[in-house]
Amino acid sequence: MQPSSSTPVGSADSARTPESRWLVLFHQIPPTPAYVRVKVGRHLSRIGAVALKNAVYVLPRSEGALEDLQWVLREIVEAGGDATLCEARFVEGLSDGEVERRFQEARDEEYGKLAREIRDLLKSTARRVGLEDDGRRKLEADVARLERRFDEIMAIDFFHAPGNQAVQGLLRSLRERLEDEPEAPASSDDADARERYRGRVWVTRTGVHVDRIASAWLIRRFIDAEARFKFVPPKGYEPEAGELRFDMFDAEFTHEGDRCTFEVLVERLSIREPGIRALAEIIHDIDLKDAKFARPETPGVAAAIAGLCAQHRADEIRLEHGFALFDHLKTHFSRRRA
Repeated sequence: MQPSSSTPVGSADSARTPESRWLVLFHQIPPTPAYVRVKVGRHLSRIGAVALKNAVYVLPRSEGALEDLQWVLREIVEAGGDATLCEARFVEGLSDGEVERRFQEARDEEYGKLAREIRDLLKSTARRVGLEDDGRRKLEADVARLERRFDEIMAIDFFHAPGNQAVQGLLRSLRERLEDEPEAPASSDDADARERYRGRVWVTRTGVHVDRIASAWLIRRFIDAEARFKFVPPKGYEPEAGELRFDMFDAEFTHEGDRCTFEVLVERLSIREPGIRALAEIIHDIDLKDAKFARPETPGVAAAIAGLCAQHRADEIRLEHGFALFDHLKTHFSRRRA
């Protein structure tokens, strides 16, 4: 890691100096009183900072992050500690990609806790028609609380952790419990249903991982062999004519309840090819991290996907290699079924 430094005006290197992507806080907190360390730790967690090592925290550089870390620094200094805040870029050791993955892992852990709480609530709650007034009010309060927590995690999910989509689907199911008529998935007539989705552009979030890679493979292999894919930012995208979104907010195909996007595509488009069920179970467990099916092949597939994504940052390359992987897996599971 190298702190940013100013370059004299007119220097030949000034135009080539990479822009600093990160803000890094170094701090020392006195051992007493003990509550100061706890208070600072909670503040850093609330703003989404990630620890690189003991007493070294990082945030992606922005005006908001700078202000947040300045408040933490002031808090430490006023308590008798010492702190330094600098802009930085990584030169050796940690790469930008590795730091981004640390942020994603931290947010995925929070999404996972929230998802478990939502699943527990879904199991214990009947639909609205079976709820008394007190039960309905309690469920409404619980849903509002869980949605606020989701918004809080989203606000510090700087690199769009995969667990986001699972929580969105679960929250959607909770909301349906408060409706008179739960929203039913679109019916399908096998070939007729698939015909409606041919010749379209399929849009998803950048930084594809297991569910989006597998869903794109399913689309290309079983829905439209000529399907084109488009990768866009996770928020704020308005689809154009002829586009279908998958595994993103407000998408035509995305998480529904406790099912990942791959499972939703399989069910709504009635894809019953040999080997698909086994793949759906593996993808579910990797994406939702709930060990629902606990197939013995899941850790190996998860490791292959993680290695693929670590080696290739371009979404098109991830799809190319992912398609080959899922072709091999489908052949394997099809033969086992036979």
